[in-house]
Amino acid sequence: MSEYQYYEFVAVDRPLDDRQQAEVRALSTRARITATSFVNEYHWGSFRGSTRRMVERYYDAHLYLANWGTRQVMFRLPRTLLDLEVAEQYCVGDGVTAETSGRNIILSFSSEDESGDWADDVETSLSAIVGVRADLAAGDLRPLYLAWLAGYGTWERDEWAFDRDHDDELEPPVPPGLHTLTAPQQAMADFLRLDRDLLCVAASASPDLDAVADDPRALAAWIADLGVAEKNRLLLRVARDDAAGVHLELLRRFRDSAATAPGEVPQRTVADLLDGAARHRSERERRAAAVRAEQHARLEAQRARQREQRLDELARDQDGAWQRMEAMVATKKPGQYDAAIELLTDLRAIAEREGRTDAFARQARALRERHTSKPAFIRRLSTVGIGVGPG
Repeated sequence: MSEYQYYEFVAVDRPLDDRQQAEVRALSTRARITATSFVNEYHWGSFRGSTRRMVERYYDAHLYLANWGTRQVMFRLPRTLLDLEVAEQYCVGDGVTAETSGRNIILSFSSEDESGDWADDVETSLSAIVGVRADLAAGDLRPLYLAWLAGYGTWERDEWAFDRDHDDELEPPVPPGLHTLTAPQQAMADFLRLDRDLLCVAASASPDLDAVADDPRALAAWIADLGVAEKNRLLLRVARDDAAGVHLELLRRFRDSAATAPGEVPQRTVADLLDGAARHRSERERRAAAVRAEQHARLEAQRARQREQRLDELARDQDGAWQRMEAMVATKKPGQYDAAIELLTDLRAIAEREGRTDAFARQARALRERHTSKPAFIRRLSTVGIGVGPG
């Protein structure tokens, strides 16, 4: 496969003006550029700009993937919406990073797999994931935990990804709702190759989401209680073209106020999670194998019953069956030969059931002798052992 790289950037909070579009156009003459997006594909060469600088200066989200197995997604958020110290709890080497840039925080999540598996519908990947940015801005830390988990999940694919010292690394705070991910969060987990067994084990320590956090009536009541000065400040920001920032800030503050204090949950080590995932996978596969075996047994029993019914019907007109079989052989057509062999096999089963195997053997030998000039049919008889040998 030839080299392939895909770059996509999206402006969420504010579109690029003409000057900014001209600046990014100078970095690529072939990119598809609009006021809110930049998309380019490379089959040779590479993007000559800096993806980090693109996110710092122009765009709120970025997705990159290459056919040698590299995947990356980046987000830019105002520092007022996500504290750097909170994000740093979930950093894992180069796989999950968080850094400040002016008034913003830049998050980068990446995944490597030298097997070079490819993502279907690459053009829709970022559109499916970009909602994670709004989740983070609203105070939902599930995306950060998923990225952390996927980062250490690399260890299951690459034993050299981390040193053994990381076995005892403690997990960061486990956010609620890991067993009920949003669609963008699930898309990001898939993009980062997060193993489903590892996620299931991690989610076992995740409490349920607080229903109040998504109750529109509770949100309305909370906004009504805001002071006049605070409402005026927020409305002024909306008037100054910062409606998206106000929206995210309001949601984060509301959810922070509605959230219940987390209970004391013992932190697990990386080794605990990976070993638990291995056990969970083994048990899941064992259960799946048992289900398949049960389904196979039921199917075989059904087939046996159907065959017995077919043999019962055939037994009532065996002479007619022999005549039909002779007519099939006389056509000299391969498909009819196969049908004749199937019918003969059923007749043999009836003879065995009725204790008439000697009579069947005589008829079969006579059949073989009548059609020695048809080698294709004779080969089929030999294959199933009909008309061969004494008795």
